[in-house]
Amino acid sequence: MSTTKTLLIAGGILAAGALVAFALVSMRSEPPRQPPPPQTPLVQTAQIAVGGGALEVRGSGTVRPRAEVALAPQIAGRVVYVAPSLVSGGRVRQGETLVRIDPADYQNRVQQAQADVEQQRVNVRQAEEESRVARAEYERFQARQQRRAADPYAGIDADDYAARVVPSAPADPPPGADAAQPDSARLALVYREPQRQAAEAALGRAEAALADAQLALGRTSLTAPFAAVVRSETVDRGSYVAPGQALAQLYAADVLEVVVPLSQEEAALLPGLFQLRAGVADRRVPARVLATYGAARYAWDGYVDRAESALDETTRTINVVVRVPDPFRGGERLDDTAIDAAGSQQIGEAPPLLVGSFVDVAFQGAEVEAYAVVPRRALRRGNEVWTIEQDSLLRIVPVRVLQQTDSDVFVVADALDPKQRVVTSDLQAVTDGMTVRLASAMRRDSTQQQGGNAGGGSAQN
Repeated sequence: MSTTKTLLIAGGILAAGALVAFALVSMRSEPPRQPPPPQTPLVQTAQIAVGGGALEVRGSGTVRPRAEVALAPQIAGRVVYVAPSLVSGGRVRQGETLVRIDPADYQNRVQQAQADVEQQRVNVRQAEEESRVARAEYERFQARQQRRAADPYAGIDADDYAARVVPSAPADPPPGADAAQPDSARLALVYREPQRQAAEAALGRAEAALADAQLALGRTSLTAPFAAVVRSETVDRGSYVAPGQALAQLYAADVLEVVVPLSQEEAALLPGLFQLRAGVADRRVPARVLATYGAARYAWDGYVDRAESALDETTRTINVVVRVPDPFRGGERLDDTAIDAAGSQQIGEAPPLLVGSFVDVAFQGAEVEAYAVVPRRALRRGNEVWTIEQDSLLRIVPVRVLQQTDSDVFVVADALDPKQRVVTSDLQAVTDGMTVRLASAMRRDSTQQQGGNAGGGSAQN
């Protein structure tokens, strides 16, 4: 009996719940009906800017030395002196003595060579005197022979009566010999010319040995070939060095270089690029090197020195070499202050341009009478931009690109109307003359609607 009663109570509860649910559903209000959203694409647009003058070409590159050498000795020996400035990061002057090798052995060689030179000079003077005496004796002999040929009794003692009565017959010359005049080779032997020439050759050899000894002595001091910065050093006092051993790496401190790869389109904007002659200040293209140090941005003035005459085989770009004179002066700060994380002002010393830094370079390009500037994302494949006419019509306009930067594209101004706007949104399918909706117009309408609603509410109040 109790079970039947329980079932009846549960069934009543379920029926009551169903009635309540049905009543709630039937009494609910209908949601407001809205028309479906339009299928016209919604696009973002940007304004076209128009300008004129010199285009700025941007690029990036790594700072490298203009010249870098390894300081190495040409002789062997023990190091007795190392300049205090010969340390990593040190600055050295042109001609400054950086390393000195023990000169004692080389000084002794110079003294020995000098003594040998003096000895050979004595030998030369002796040979010259012997040659002079031999020449004089031969000339006297020739004179006697000539007198005897003219007078058979010439040169005979006046008391020798028999010789005067019966003079001796002159000796016959040897077969094949010219009794009248000896040849030049025989005269050279008579005058002792070979001995004199041998003595002079020995003197020249001794003088050359002296020059070598003096040269080796001079090489005991290693000097800086130019004003430089020490990149690294591996020598200490007391160490033994050998010829050709690298003791330090030096790079020139007067000028640094930045190699900037540019596309052919960008390089074409630099006037007379391939007519520039390296190291000549004729028609230099100005450039500005920009680098970040800490929280600040710094700039150094430079110029285009030259351009390589071959494309890079990997990137197909042209390497343009920019030179920065006096790079170790402080760079020009581009912002007035630098703020740290805590918000306090930091004003530090301007840094030099550091070798190995990755920097940006801004070139002063060619002069253009008029150009248009659009956002980079507005440039489409095939050098086209989409413009808006009559606030809703999309037009496809081909353009000729002058230059591209990270954010903007410079194009010939004739192709675009400064009053138009360009589309920066991406669309799946685009046709010339299609209808679009501008996001800026929708925001404007929404703002006006919100303003109208706010005005009506205040009036009711």
